Amino acid sequence: MENLELLKAFFLGLIEGLTEFLPISSTGHLILFGHLIDFQSDSGRAFEVVIQLGAILAVCWLYRQKIIALLQGFFSGDLHARRFALNVFMAFLPAVIIGIFAVDFIKHVLFSPIVVACALIIGGLIIFAIEAKKFEPKTIEATDISLKQAILVGLAQCVAMIPGTSRSGATIVGGMLSGLSRKAATEFSFFLAMPTMLGAATYDLIRNADVLTSDNLINISVGFVAAFIAAFVVVKALVKFVEKHTLRVFAWYRLILGIILLIIFL
Repeated sequence: MENLELLKAFFLGLIEGLTEFLPISSTGHLILFGHLIDFQSDSGRAFEVVIQLGAILAVCWLYRQKIIALLQGFFSGDLHARRFALNVFMAFLPAVIIGIFAVDFIKHVLFSPIVVACALIIGGLIIFAIEAKKFEPKTIEATDISLKQAILVGLAQCVAMIPGTSRSGATIVGGMLSGLSRKAATEFSFFLAMPTMLGAATYDLIRNADVLTSDNLINISVGFVAAFIAAFVVVKALVKFVEKHTLRVFAWYRLILGIILLIIFL
């Protein structure tokens, strides 16, 4: 029985890593597959938080050279690096402000399968609408993002606090609407995910520290490793994909998943 639970934890870790940075909502997938395999973690919310950390650490590792270069430039007085750091911070700030005041409302009122399903469907329709527009991007590289564009992406990220919206989906679409290329919007979404997810995970871990016991640590560790591996593969593939393709395939996927969730939970 313990081996079965470990297998379930590994599977959900893979699901988290595969879906966290795609515009298809990791929350929706964890709810759907957790329900289908009847996974009951004693660690509750802490399990989800730690496997999210596994996914974000994969991004940090993949972009370690850029991160190191930007940090070196920042501390050496490079204006371009400092401007980019400021833009990431300004994009991160709206989520912090809203999160502080709305976290309990979001978790207790909006965190339901029906809300997730509706958000998946609406998000898919929005992606279709965005991709139907013909526009020339003003910014090709993520590190060249302007302050105005960064703030717009940050505001878009706040919409993703509605479960099922997808943080990556909201920030990528917000970036494209602000004039970023798909590749630039996707990469900036990764950079913005680092402080956002690390901050949210740290906050949630502090609130759920009492359930991090040795009894459930193995399940959490297995899920963490699985999420890291899956996210490592997905992030590299996603950047290459968006350079040559639209996001319509993800929109279709969201619609189908949203309908499935509605059927299951209604």
